Amino acid sequence: MRFGVVILPQFPWPEARRRWRKAEELGFDHAWTYDHLSWRSLADQPWGATIPTLTAAALVTDSIRLGTFVTSPNFRHPVPFAKDLGTVDEISGGRLVLGIGSGGTGFDSYVLGQDELTPRRRHDRFVEFTRGLDALLRYECEPGGISFDGEFFRAVDARMVGDPAQRPRMPFVLATNGPKGLRLVAELGQGWVTTGPDGAEGDAWWTRVAELSSRLDDALTGAGRDPRGVERHLAIDFSGTYSLSSPDAADDAVGRATELGFTDVIVHWPRPEDPYLGTEDALDAFASRHLTRRKRLASRTF
Repeated sequence: MRFGVVILPQFPWPEARRRWRKAEELGFDHAWTYDHLSWRSLADQPWGATIPTLTAAALVTDSIRLGTFVTSPNFRHPVPFAKDLGTVDEISGGRLVLGIGSGGTGFDSYVLGQDELTPRRRHDRFVEFTRGLDALLRYECEPGGISFDGEFFRAVDARMVGDPAQRPRMPFVLATNGPKGLRLVAELGQGWVTTGPDGAEGDAWWTRVAELSSRLDDALTGAGRDPRGVERHLAIDFSGTYSLSSPDAADDAVGRATELGFTDVIVHWPRPEDPYLGTEDALDAFASRHLTRRKRLASRTF
């Protein structure tokens, strides 16, 4: 099992820098930040930009992987965003992981004056956005550039200058639960991430997560891929119980995720108020209980 932590982009850089460094020091395998212009009830609070945050995080860490949780086509175009991503990946030494979702229905979906889309239209845009990024990030300066002419995005002879830090490109971790989205994971994803079903909590949430994982198995098998070859990330703070609210809650969530075959779990850095209400001591305890224990077990195999 690998472990990740989400650090919301809400803090002045001296404090944010401490958190990114500490995530690595505690032994987390990956650290993420929300890719929004703002988010839900926190829309009137400080909220930093994603790419500058990840660039700065790359410069103050050495080994932890860095990711978007998750990027959205609500306010992005594949061409400039691919350039941003390629640059951050190069600066980080090839540590960037790209989480991609279809884009929610909240603040980001209308702040630029755009029409809000139906779920089907959001999915179509998600596919177009992901395939565009895939083509651009695999591009290695061939003559003529990359062009595409879709319903939502166009590009004419776009260039991606410079060698990619990760070949053929950085890993895509796709956030989706529907059957069409799971087929896109099977087509283009190195990983899948889920926050589980909306509107469910407790045992019902976990039951639905198991069903979603089984559906991914079917999609991967149908595409001729080995289901064991795709990483599965579970954000365990969406079950109705914040994972760091108590050691028992964390143990239960990690145990259930392991039983369901997830390769990675993701928690949120505690905040002084909801959502993710808790203290940093709870994060330290989680790391001591799970990350340190994992290191001890690994050392016994050699």
